[in-house]
Amino acid sequence: MADLAHGAGVAGGSISYLEAAVLGVVQGLTEFLPISSTAHLRVVPALLHWPDLGVAFSAVIQLGSLVAVLAYFFQDLVRIAGGTIKALKNKDFSGPEVRLAGAIIIGTIPVVVLGLILKPFMEQLRSLYVIGGAAIFMGLFLLYAEKKAKHIKSIEQMGAKDGLIVGIGQAMALVPGCSRSGSTLTFAMLLGLNRADAARFSFLLGIPAIFASGMLELKEMLDAGLSGESMGALAVGLFTSLIVSYLSIAWLIKFLQNSNTYVFVGYRLLFGAITIFLAASKLIE
Repeated sequence: MADLAHGAGVAGGSISYLEAAVLGVVQGLTEFLPISSTAHLRVVPALLHWPDLGVAFSAVIQLGSLVAVLAYFFQDLVRIAGGTIKALKNKDFSGPEVRLAGAIIIGTIPVVVLGLILKPFMEQLRSLYVIGGAAIFMGLFLLYAEKKAKHIKSIEQMGAKDGLIVGIGQAMALVPGCSRSGSTLTFAMLLGLNRADAARFSFLLGIPAIFASGMLELKEMLDAGLSGESMGALAVGLFTSLIVSYLSIAWLIKFLQNSNTYVFVGYRLLFGAITIFLAASKLIE
């Protein structure tokens, strides 16, 4: 039986229960904060001289974050589903719930299309230089949005066109370092949403994409064969990511009700610059 010092094979390498727990915390902290979970799941193991477990592990461990967002927004999801069913029965599509559902569905299309196109190249995009550059670029883009955004719209005013635009932002986050929550938050704020509702829509929009990518990679993992030890390590990562993700969502929503995003801008610029420096200095690979 594997202990904390001996890894279980998962995806592209081996992982111990301790490593899985740490990476679960990293995933939970960075999935919903606008700082890129994929980038941190690549850089943190490199700093600690742990193996890079690849795209598959990053996608599967996001399922813990998915459960967290489903739990946190359960009442919202029930209301959206109920309103959509009612709208379909009455053939009245003017209500905010059905419009929000439409925005989420249409907003998911860009990431599905681009994801299928880029899937063969995802490992190459995990270059530390790509991650560092993307973190800096999107940090500056978030800064631009923070300065230009009016913050006058609520999530109930979202429509199909808004969903598509924010969905394009979500598709950009297929490049590690861009941050799915960061790019969608940025685009939503540029559309005029207040910060807290921009974050809420970002989280709701991410549900289909996280579910699809996570389940696809999990199926491929299971088809390739996972030992009991590997399943145990993966379960630890999923559980820790679930708990920390839920706390991160609650904190960020409350934070954005009264604060701006400049702290995340600063962090992204610093993270990107340090990542590029460490990669160029051959201190991490």
